[in-house]
Amino acid sequence: MLGFLGASENLAFVIALVIMVMIGVVEAIGLGSSALGHDVDLAESDWLSWLGFGRLPLLMLLVVFLASFGMIGLTGQQTFLTLTGAMLPGTLAVPASAFASLPATALLARLLGRVIPRDETTAIGVEQLVGLHAEIIVGLARQGSPAKARVKDFHGQTHYVMAEPDDPTTSFGEGDEILLVRRHGHIFRAISSGRSPFSNWIQS
Repeated sequence: MLGFLGASENLAFVIALVIMVMIGVVEAIGLGSSALGHDVDLAESDWLSWLGFGRLPLLMLLVVFLASFGMIGLTGQQTFLTLTGAMLPGTLAVPASAFASLPATALLARLLGRVIPRDETTAIGVEQLVGLHAEIIVGLARQGSPAKARVKDFHGQTHYVMAEPDDPTTSFGEGDEILLVRRHGHIFRAISSGRSPFSNWIQS
C-alpha cells in the first residue's frame, strides 16, 4: 500500500488528501476562513452555482473537491493497475481525475448543503455596494482605466472593488472619496463625493 501511495503517478492525489487533512486540523483548532483577510466578491455565474458555490462555505467546498480529486484519482489508478498491471502516467490521470471531480463535488455539495445548517451571515451581494461611499486606494481612475477602491458595507465589512469615473472628463486619485452610482460587470461607475485629502492643501 505504501508503495502504491508513494508512486510518482499518485503524488498529486496524495498531496490533495494531505492538504484536505491539514485544512481539517486547522479548522479544528479554531483557525481557518475566519483568519483570512478580506472578503472575496465572486461574480455571479451559473457554472459556479452548479459547482456548489453558495450551498457550502468556500473552505468546505475546497475540502470536498480535494477529497473527491484524491479518492477518484487513487481509485482510478488502483483499478487501472489491477486491470493492466500498470498505472496511468500523472499527465493523464491528474486532468482526468480533476474533470471527474467536478460533478462529484457538485453532487456532494448539494447533499451536504441539505444536512449542514447554514450560519446567519452579514454577507451582501456586490450589487448592494451601489450607493455607498468608497475611497480610491491604488491607482488613478479614469473612464476605461479603473482603479482599486475600498468600500465598507452596511455591516461594516470592507470590500475591494474596481471603480472608474462616471464622467469621462473626471479622474480620481489615491485618497479621493467617491460615491458608487452604478455597476457594469466587475467595474463600478462613480462620482466624486466632494472630499479629497488634498483639497485643503490645494486651496491654501
